[in-house]
Amino acid sequence: MTPEDVDDMGLRSFQKTIEQIYFDKDSDRGVPGSFLWLSEEIGELARCLNSSTPNSPEEQAEFADVLAWLASIASLRGVDLATCVHNKYGGGCPRCSKTPCNCNHRAENNADS
Repeated sequence: MTPEDVDDMGLRSFQKTIEQIYFDKDSDRGVPGSFLWLSEEIGELARCLNSSTPNSPEEQAEFADVLAWLASIASLRGVDLATCVHNKYGGGCPRCSKTPCNCNHRAENNADS
């Protein structure tokens, strides 16, 4: 299956937009440097999730930043996010193939913690 055959759920368009805006800068920075930026953005999102009002403008901006850095790193590696998502989740849950998921592995893991 080619990337063009996959329903991209808007991911491919978003990834291409991020490439148009940042690919040259992110290429100069490389994957390691870009990954550090992604890590920083995840930390900023974590702070919002712990202290912010849900769905605040700040929280929305941090979600967008995390997604943008993830898309950028995928582009640097030549990965089409739409294809990845389709391959893993296009048939439902990767473990039980159900939508919604019918697995209880997350509940079991949390009970052990």
